[in-house]
Amino acid sequence: MTMPTGGAWAVDTRERWRTASLTEVWLRPGDWYHPAVDAVVEAVADGRSPEAPAHRLGFARSSAGIGLDETLEDVACLYRAVGAPVDVDVVRGAALGWVQGREREPTLSGVRDPATGLPTVDYLGERLRETYGRSAGSALPVSETHCLVIIDVAVDDLDAWQRMARAASVGRTLDQVFGSGHPMASLSDGVFAVLCERSPDVARLSQSVRRIVERNAQILGVAGTMRRPVRVWLERLPASHGAAVDLLQHLRR
Repeated sequence: MTMPTGGAWAVDTRERWRTASLTEVWLRPGDWYHPAVDAVVEAVADGRSPEAPAHRLGFARSSAGIGLDETLEDVACLYRAVGAPVDVDVVRGAALGWVQGREREPTLSGVRDPATGLPTVDYLGERLRETYGRSAGSALPVSETHCLVIIDVAVDDLDAWQRMARAASVGRTLDQVFGSGHPMASLSDGVFAVLCERSPDVARLSQSVRRIVERNAQILGVAGTMRRPVRVWLERLPASHGAAVDLLQHLRR
């Protein structure tokens, strides 16, 4: 798609990008702008590959402590602002730049995976331990009150940036669909789990997450990194916490 050229168009595009990002995905308005933003816009306007400036932008975002999911969703906002499909080269450049920034600025490991924005498997295991502990004095076992929703998007033969972009897209989707009230984690490359209370809404949410995962992948231009259709199913929890941890390990394979 050929874009108009000129400084006025670039400034207008940058502001529309900023507005879309702050409205839809960006968490802190004060840290959105970086000079690499202008470089990306100029490359798009000139019809040049925006991969190199996107790499610089991804590096800057990572160095500023911004997650990969937020970084890639921000890039998608640019293309929504100009009414064009997301350029896969931009996604790749931003993802690789983000990883390079993460490698240059190592951080202490915590309860969240920076690539997906989701809690770690160990964190989910702890939340399961708490859930089993609360059920000790209850008349109903955990297997009757809770379950795991499993999302499997895994396909083979992806390179590093494709895996990262996919993980970021799915992580954002799970936050959108389930929210902060549901413990969740990335179990392995392409497999994710959400701890839910058993209710009539769980099946509905499971169907919603499948559709939104696929839609968000299309928006980010990473649909080719996921199995189609996405597999989503309800996993019954076993009788004990130890068995539940074993189940998580099995699902990671």
